[in-house]
Amino acid sequence: MPRTSMAPLTPADQERLRALRRMKAVALGALVFMAVVFVVAFWLQERQPWLAYVRAAAEGGMVGALADWFAVTALFRRPLGLPIPHTAIIPNRKDEIGRTLGEFVETNFLEAAVVRAKLATTPIALRAGEWLREAPHAERVATEGAAVATAVLNALSDDDIRDLITDLAREHLVTPEWGPPAGAWLGKIVESDAHHGAVDLAVDSIATWLDANAESFSGLVSRRLPSWVPKLAHRLVDDTVYNEAVRFVHAMQADPRHPARLAVDGYLARLADNLQHDPSTRAKLENAKATLFDSPRVGALAAEAWNTAKAGLLTALADPSSGLRRRATQALQEIGERLTTDTALQTRVDTWVSDAAVFLVDRYRHDIASIITDTVERWDPAETTEKIELMVGRDLQYIRLNGTFVGALAGLAIFTIAHALIPGV
Repeated sequence: MPRTSMAPLTPADQERLRALRRMKAVALGALVFMAVVFVVAFWLQERQPWLAYVRAAAEGGMVGALADWFAVTALFRRPLGLPIPHTAIIPNRKDEIGRTLGEFVETNFLEAAVVRAKLATTPIALRAGEWLREAPHAERVATEGAAVATAVLNALSDDDIRDLITDLAREHLVTPEWGPPAGAWLGKIVESDAHHGAVDLAVDSIATWLDANAESFSGLVSRRLPSWVPKLAHRLVDDTVYNEAVRFVHAMQADPRHPARLAVDGYLARLADNLQHDPSTRAKLENAKATLFDSPRVGALAAEAWNTAKAGLLTALADPSSGLRRRATQALQEIGERLTTDTALQTRVDTWVSDAAVFLVDRYRHDIASIITDTVERWDPAETTEKIELMVGRDLQYIRLNGTFVGALAGLAIFTIAHALIPGV
């Protein structure tokens, strides 16, 4: 696997580096101090016997300082460059450390009970609602959503969308037979007399048209009469036809049981029955349907409708003051308001989020944890060591410092006990 360089030192890393160097200097200074004390005490202990205790303390301090220096250094590199076994642990076992860290996170953090317990104490819906009901936040979400929707629309192929619309229309409109469901639907309308309103509307429209267009009947019938018929008779025939038409329509308006109305009822009832049971009628409807949807003009209209809708959507999404964007912002604010006031909705949302998170953790916990493993494996060993040392090295220098003082106390205690138990030593 190719190695990748880690990010350059951040200002925080640089500050950690300065603190690490200071602590290294302090720990080294403690070792040097113990060495100086040891030399002085060793040189003068013959003249001043009490300095033997100081020498023992300094000797123990040096041993503790050197031992802890070796232990701390061995984590990151080979002490003094010597090929001592089990040293330079982090660079040599970087990949294993990454796998162990990934397994630790997977086992102890990416666990369903842990995730559910944490989410159960977090009012997710309430916090989201409080944030979302603020106008700037809702507008920001609407803006981001508009950007995503725009990218999706631009990425869609017009030809693919046209083919999709064609396939959907064929699957849900063209392929299913229209006769039986249309007949059943029409039959229910006729049985409930729901069509009477449409008949009334048609009759009223005809009556209104007749009242306003009497001149349209001029010559309608008379032009077909022989030329030898007097002109007066022509006018009389046309007026008679017009008046009869008006009288007929007014009679239909006035009489709910007019024969023409009953004829319409009978025709619709027969049509409903034929659409369900008459093969000839059903075949005619299917042929008409196929002719309509197979027409190139219909396909062109569908493509034109998609292009128009797409252009309109793109324009509305790009304009922050468009009705679509404003309504989206208002809708988001309303959702946020409901999330802050509707306890039942909060419970549903929190439960849904918790269930979704648990599902994702259960299904993809290993994949999520493998991000740690794979990332650590790609890091350069030297840079990884440097980064880890920056994070924990300063605290490890305290171990060296503590080892110096603990070693000094231990050396003093051992020397004192030895002299107490074995006089003359």
